[in-house]
Amino acid sequence: MMPETKHITSLMPYASSGDFHRIFYEENDSLHRLSFFLTADREKAEQCFVSGFQESVNGSPVFKEWAHAWARRTIIQNAVRVINPRPVEEHAPSSFDSGGTTPVVEQVETNAVLQLEPFERFVYVISVLERYSDLDCSVLLGCAERDVIAARIRAFRQIENATDFRLTRTVNGETVNPASTGT
Repeated sequence: MMPETKHITSLMPYASSGDFHRIFYEENDSLHRLSFFLTADREKAEQCFVSGFQESVNGSPVFKEWAHAWARRTIIQNAVRVINPRPVEEHAPSSFDSGGTTPVVEQVETNAVLQLEPFERFVYVISVLERYSDLDCSVLLGCAERDVIAARIRAFRQIENATDFRLTRTVNGETVNPASTGT
Protein backbone atom coordinates (compact mmCIF):
# COMPACT_ATOMS: atom_id res chain seq x y z
CA MET A 1 0.00 0.00 0.00
CA MET A 2 1.38 3.40 -1.04
CA PRO A 3 1.42 6.17 1.52
CA GLU A 4 -1.08 8.87 0.78
CA THR A 5 0.57 11.90 -0.76
CA LYS A 6 -0.36 15.13 0.85
CA HIS A 7 -0.30 18.20 -1.30
CA ILE A 8 0.39 21.26 0.69
CA THR A 9 -0.73 24.31 -1.12
CA SER A 10 -0.75 27.75 0.23
CA LEU A 11 -3.65 29.44 -1.42
CA MET A 12 -3.34 33.12 -0.87
CA PRO A 13 -6.48 34.82 -2.04
CA TYR A 14 -6.10 37.35 -4.80
CA ALA A 15 -7.54 40.83 -4.60
CA SER A 16 -10.74 41.22 -6.56
CA SER A 17 -11.87 44.26 -8.49
CA GLY A 18 -14.25 44.88 -5.58
CA ASP A 19 -11.27 44.98 -3.20
CA PHE A 20 -9.64 47.65 -5.34
CA HIS A 21 -12.88 49.62 -5.59
CA ARG A 22 -13.03 49.59 -1.78
CA ILE A 23 -9.36 50.59 -1.42
CA PHE A 24 -9.69 53.50 -3.83
CA TYR A 25 -12.90 54.59 -2.09
CA GLU A 26 -11.51 54.33 1.46
CA GLU A 27 -8.11 55.83 0.60
CA ASN A 28 -9.42 58.36 -1.91
CA ASP A 29 -7.91 61.41 -0.18
CA SER A 30 -4.48 59.90 0.44
CA LEU A 31 -4.26 58.43 -3.09
CA HIS A 32 -5.26 61.76 -4.64
CA ARG A 33 -2.71 63.53 -2.41
CA LEU A 34 -0.02 61.06 -3.53
CA SER A 35 -0.89 61.72 -7.18
CA PHE A 36 -0.83 65.48 -6.64
CA PHE A 37 2.45 65.48 -4.70
CA LEU A 38 4.10 63.51 -7.48
CA THR A 39 2.78 65.52 -10.42
CA ALA A 40 2.30 68.97 -8.83
CA ASP A 41 -0.56 69.39 -11.31
CA ARG A 42 -4.23 68.70 -10.62
CA GLU A 43 -5.10 67.42 -14.11
CA LYS A 44 -2.07 65.12 -14.30
CA ALA A 45 -2.76 63.95 -10.76
CA GLU A 46 -6.31 62.98 -11.72
CA GLN A 47 -4.99 61.20 -14.81
CA CYS A 48 -2.54 59.19 -12.66
CA PHE A 49 -5.24 58.40 -10.10
CA VAL A 50 -7.70 57.15 -12.72
CA SER A 51 -5.04 55.16 -14.58
CA GLY A 52 -3.86 53.65 -11.31
CA PHE A 53 -7.42 52.66 -10.45
CA GLN A 54 -8.00 51.10 -13.88
CA GLU A 55 -4.72 49.19 -13.79
CA SER A 56 -5.44 47.94 -10.27
CA VAL A 57 -8.94 46.76 -11.16
CA ASN A 58 -8.14 45.34 -14.61
CA GLY A 59 -4.47 44.43 -14.24
CA SER A 60 -2.58 41.34 -13.23
CA PRO A 61 -3.74 39.40 -10.19
CA VAL A 62 -2.27 40.60 -6.91
CA PHE A 63 -2.36 38.92 -3.53
CA LYS A 64 -5.06 40.43 -1.36
CA GLU A 65 -2.57 41.39 1.36
CA TRP A 66 -0.56 43.40 -1.19
CA ALA A 67 -3.54 45.27 -2.66
CA HIS A 68 -3.08 48.53 -0.70
CA ALA A 69 0.60 48.75 -1.62
CA TRP A 70 -0.21 47.78 -5.21
CA ALA A 71 -2.76 50.58 -5.55
CA ARG A 72 -0.19 53.14 -4.37
CA ARG A 73 2.50 51.65 -6.61
CA THR A 74 0.30 51.87 -9.73
CA ILE A 75 -0.26 55.57 -9.04
CA ILE A 76 3.48 56.10 -8.60
CA GLN A 77 4.23 54.21 -11.82
CA ASN A 78 1.67 56.26 -13.75
CA ALA A 79 3.10 59.49 -12.37
CA VAL A 80 6.59 58.39 -13.43
CA ARG A 81 5.28 57.76 -16.97
CA VAL A 82 3.45 61.11 -17.11
CA ILE A 83 6.20 63.32 -15.62
CA ASN A 84 9.28 61.27 -16.55
CA PRO A 85 11.50 62.73 -13.78
CA ARG A 86 15.21 62.35 -14.56
CA PRO A 87 18.20 62.89 -12.30
CA VAL A 88 20.72 65.53 -13.18
CA GLU A 89 24.10 66.14 -11.64
CA GLU A 90 23.29 69.51 -10.12
CA HIS A 91 20.25 71.74 -10.15
CA ALA A 92 20.32 75.44 -9.77
CA PRO A 93 18.73 76.21 -6.43
CA SER A 94 14.98 76.29 -6.77
CA SER A 95 13.37 79.64 -6.21
CA PHE A 96 10.30 79.59 -4.05
CA ASP A 97 7.48 82.01 -4.53
CA SER A 98 7.36 84.24 -1.48
CA GLY A 99 3.96 85.73 -2.28
CA GLY A 100 1.01 84.97 -0.06
CA THR A 101 1.79 83.88 3.45
CA THR A 102 -0.05 81.29 5.48
CA PRO A 103 0.14 80.64 9.17
CA VAL A 104 -0.32 76.89 8.70
CA VAL A 105 3.01 75.06 8.75
CA GLU A 106 1.58 72.05 6.91
CA GLN A 107 0.54 74.20 3.94
CA VAL A 108 4.00 75.75 3.84
CA GLU A 109 5.61 72.32 3.76
CA THR A 110 3.17 71.10 1.09
CA ASN A 111 3.96 74.11 -1.09
CA ALA A 112 7.68 73.52 -0.56
CA VAL A 113 7.33 69.92 -1.76
CA LEU A 114 5.31 71.00 -4.80
CA GLN A 115 8.01 73.53 -5.71
CA LEU A 116 10.77 70.90 -5.87
CA GLU A 117 12.16 69.94 -9.25
CA PRO A 118 10.30 66.85 -10.55
CA PHE A 119 13.04 64.31 -9.78
CA GLU A 120 13.64 65.61 -6.26
CA ARG A 121 9.88 65.73 -5.65
CA PHE A 122 9.44 62.11 -6.79
CA VAL A 123 12.35 60.94 -4.64
CA TYR A 124 11.03 62.84 -1.61
CA VAL A 125 7.48 61.56 -1.99
CA ILE A 126 8.43 57.96 -2.77
CA SER A 127 11.30 57.51 -0.30
CA VAL A 128 10.23 59.79 2.56
CA LEU A 129 6.45 60.03 2.48
CA GLU A 130 5.75 56.55 1.06
CA ARG A 131 8.78 54.99 2.85
CA TYR A 132 10.14 53.03 -0.10
CA SER A 133 13.74 51.85 0.19
CA ASP A 134 16.42 53.60 -1.85
CA LEU A 135 16.66 50.48 -4.01
CA ASP A 136 12.90 50.33 -4.67
CA CYS A 137 12.83 54.06 -5.36
CA SER A 138 15.72 53.76 -7.82
CA VAL A 139 14.00 50.87 -9.61
CA LEU A 140 10.73 52.81 -9.93
CA LEU A 141 12.56 55.87 -11.25
CA GLY A 142 15.03 53.97 -13.42
CA CYS A 143 18.13 55.52 -11.85
CA ALA A 144 21.03 54.65 -9.57
CA GLU A 145 20.61 54.53 -5.78
CA ARG A 146 23.22 57.29 -5.46
CA ASP A 147 20.94 59.55 -7.55
CA VAL A 148 18.09 58.84 -5.11
CA ILE A 149 20.27 59.63 -2.09
CA ALA A 150 21.61 62.85 -3.61
CA ALA A 151 18.14 63.99 -4.69
CA ARG A 152 16.69 63.32 -1.24
CA ILE A 153 19.43 65.42 0.36
CA ARG A 154 18.74 68.26 -2.10
CA ALA A 155 15.01 67.97 -1.43
CA PHE A 156 15.48 68.14 2.34
CA ARG A 157 17.69 71.21 1.98
CA GLN A 158 15.27 72.97 -0.36
CA ILE A 159 12.27 72.17 1.82
CA GLU A 160 14.12 73.34 4.91
CA ASN A 161 15.15 76.59 3.20
CA ALA A 162 11.64 77.17 1.85
CA THR A 163 9.87 76.49 5.13
CA ASP A 164 12.33 78.67 7.08
CA PHE A 165 11.83 81.45 4.52
CA ARG A 166 8.04 81.19 4.42
CA LEU A 167 7.64 80.94 8.16
CA THR A 168 9.58 84.13 8.68
CA ARG A 169 7.20 87.06 9.11
CA THR A 170 7.55 90.74 9.70
CA VAL A 171 5.78 91.92 12.84
CA ASN A 172 5.94 95.64 13.75
CA GLY A 173 8.96 96.11 11.50
CA GLU A 174 10.85 93.15 13.02
CA THR A 175 11.54 89.86 11.30
CA VAL A 176 10.11 87.01 13.36
CA ASN A 177 10.24 83.28 12.74
CA PRO A 178 7.16 81.82 14.50
CA ALA A 179 8.64 78.30 14.39
CA SER A 180 11.59 79.36 16.53
CA THR A 181 9.70 81.64 18.92
CA GLY A 182 6.63 79.53 19.46
CA THR A 183 4.30 82.28 18.19
